Amino acid sequence: MPELNLKQIVDKLNAEFTGETRKLVFWYDEHAEFVEDITSLKLDRAQVYVLEPDNQFRTKIFLEREDTETSYLLYAPFPKPAIRDNHLEDMLRYSKRFYADRASLLTVDLGIDEQYKPIIQRYIKFFASKERERKFYSLEIEQFTKETIEVALLSVLCKARTVTFDEVLRVVMTEDKLENNRFLNEFEKFDLTTTFWQHCEREYGYSDEAPTLEKLTATLFVTYTERYLKQELPQAWRSFVSLRQGNVIVFMDHFMNSFLYHERYDELSAAASVMLNVSGAISKLDYETLLDCDSFAEIDQLLLNWIMERLLDEDTGAKLREWDIPKICLERGKKHFGTRFKVQYSMLASAYEVIVAANYACSDDLKSLIAQYQQKDYQIDAHYRHFYFLYDQLTDTSGYEKLRDLIENIYTNEYLAKQMPMWTSSFASDAAMSNLPLQRHFYGRYVESSKRKVVVIVSDALRYEVGQQLFQKLERDPNCETKIETMMGILPSFTRLGMASLLPHKKLEMTDEGKVLVDGLPSDNLKQREEILQKSVPNSRCVQFDDVKQLKKPELRELFTGMDVVYVYHNQIDARGDKLNTENEVFNACEEAIEEIYTLIKRLSVNANTYHFVVTADHGFLYKRDKLMEYDKISGVSGKGAYVNRRFIVTRDAIQEDGVSSDILGRMLGNDDNRYVSFPVSTNVFKVAGGGQNYVHGGCSPQELLLPVIHVKTERGHVETQPASIALVSMVHKITNLITSLDFIQTEPVSSVVKETSYKLFFVSEQNERISNECNYLADRKDNDPQKRMFRLRFDFKNQKYHRNKRYYLVALDEKNDSEVFRHDVVIDIAFANDFGF
Repeated sequence: MPELNLKQIVDKLNAEFTGETRKLVFWYDEHAEFVEDITSLKLDRAQVYVLEPDNQFRTKIFLEREDTETSYLLYAPFPKPAIRDNHLEDMLRYSKRFYADRASLLTVDLGIDEQYKPIIQRYIKFFASKERERKFYSLEIEQFTKETIEVALLSVLCKARTVTFDEVLRVVMTEDKLENNRFLNEFEKFDLTTTFWQHCEREYGYSDEAPTLEKLTATLFVTYTERYLKQELPQAWRSFVSLRQGNVIVFMDHFMNSFLYHERYDELSAAASVMLNVSGAISKLDYETLLDCDSFAEIDQLLLNWIMERLLDEDTGAKLREWDIPKICLERGKKHFGTRFKVQYSMLASAYEVIVAANYACSDDLKSLIAQYQQKDYQIDAHYRHFYFLYDQLTDTSGYEKLRDLIENIYTNEYLAKQMPMWTSSFASDAAMSNLPLQRHFYGRYVESSKRKVVVIVSDALRYEVGQQLFQKLERDPNCETKIETMMGILPSFTRLGMASLLPHKKLEMTDEGKVLVDGLPSDNLKQREEILQKSVPNSRCVQFDDVKQLKKPELRELFTGMDVVYVYHNQIDARGDKLNTENEVFNACEEAIEEIYTLIKRLSVNANTYHFVVTADHGFLYKRDKLMEYDKISGVSGKGAYVNRRFIVTRDAIQEDGVSSDILGRMLGNDDNRYVSFPVSTNVFKVAGGGQNYVHGGCSPQELLLPVIHVKTERGHVETQPASIALVSMVHKITNLITSLDFIQTEPVSSVVKETSYKLFFVSEQNERISNECNYLADRKDNDPQKRMFRLRFDFKNQKYHRNKRYYLVALDEKNDSEVFRHDVVIDIAFANDFGF
């Protein structure tokens, strides 16, 4: 508001004296700012009467006895007397008061009680800007107190969206650096610095002769740490502990879990860590007392190091507070810094499971070996795979190299070295052809018998344990009905033979050159396989996954409509593993394969009217990270007309070498071929030029031969979507006004998979009694910019008495089914609610 001049005052006074009735207007100019101008003041419908401190009685007689017709401006160049000293007080009751100073005009306009006028006057410089004044008005404060006025001033200066000191502090700490903070500089311009620190003491118990944001930050983090640390704080930290722990806990919890500000929390945690020498201090504490505390990343680093030491000692029974290593990894992964250390915790949890296998034992009959693999052993392969998948994500592996060596040693020398000889020796029994469904019977068993359209997804090298992970992902999907079976692959376990065995056929053959014939027809490429399939099922086709994934909905429908059987060939794992320069990416390829197949199933069920799927593989694989040494290679093994591969050799005569086993090829193919397929008993390979060495298949191991068959039925017509969710942005744990506005954010934009959702939001008491109006919000924004998905809701509270020691809650419900989305607890501290009863 600009400085009032005399003309503006005259205009305002003339407005007061409009109408025909007589009016009296009192103007107490307590600083006598207009005493020299009052005599020249000309009013249209009133006269000026100058009051003196000692002429009150004479004035009363004049106005109520002598002149009862004329309107008067009663100007007093002194403060309004107290009621008991003011003989004109009764006249004031039926008259009006006029204010010409900015503080008075603001006080009246905003409805601020006169007792708080000195607060406005003290910060009158703030209102010199129309923009700042407009923002102050826009806060819509209903009940003014000294505290709310001051917090409102701070809120405007730091552009906070709500009038809470929590939000003021949040902005100060998150939107600029701690040192030379621009918001503190702004507070200083308007004499609000001391006020800011007084509120820090009042709300969070931080008091200091020379306060700084750095020391305030230390106070917040130390106080928060004390709440979750199960022992006494380090001596050097104790001076930072605040007595207002409850307020600090609420602020810090909201801060670290905020959708928008959690990253800044991490930065401040790192700054506080340096100030407090956290690494040195916590290293002297009992580790089990740290399990619940997530103030600092150093706590996780300390626990990770402890786990590492236990694993390197193969101390799998180690515990902290009854938590074993997998439990520690799981629970710490849920903490605030769990996101940052997710890879490490998950990697160590997988390492633990591999190390447990150091005591591996298995039976010597195939039926038991198969059962053990289906129930337990596949998980060892899965944990080994997950360990390396996560290990490869680390930018610095130097701290985990000894653990990697241990994992490799146990997997190779304790697990595979015991399992594979038992498996290969027992595979020669008749049980190999009778204990499980055979891969060469796949079509007749799983496809031919289907009474509805079926899509067969053949994923090259999707071994059993990878298939189990896909199965578990599908099983968690409420719109998928799924089951998994185990199928015995064909030996030799390589692509040509595996792919051929999955097609309809009466006879499988393998030529001396290694070509595979299906009922006399070649089956090496997509076109040849489609011709074979269409001989049995005219309405069928074979397609490549890479071609299908590019298609739009109309093209997908055209491709799959009218078909009885469609084979989709997916090649992610084998494509990477079979190349020397990418074989170490095979475990990444496994994760990608799972996601791709899952996504394909969901897409086809929605866009191509396809609801029945069978997922399987042509073969599995063996993979070890350590490079093969020369003594791991079986050399000098060949024969006339032999077909040689790293993991198998097909010859006329069985190979008689140490570490090599053989079986009749005809037994594998179901024909009268009397050649032999020979394979290493262990993980060794035949010495062959070219190609990779870590990733191999073709031999006889459960990893190569046991294959998943996953049956999936999806819900017809279901489109997989999720509701657009909302979250509270305003950092508020205390409500101080009967009218309060809060900011929220729609956490993700509406899209094909995120649907618009209607919400109801309101406040309730501990007894679930509604204490505010209900706000409705439709989350339908499609903007990618999070700032454009923010919105503000205004809540009006019941005018009743609220108790500071009781809890109240902001509740959000999904309007469609009235399910509760979130519940945020607050304290309500409204000074005058229900005091006047009107």
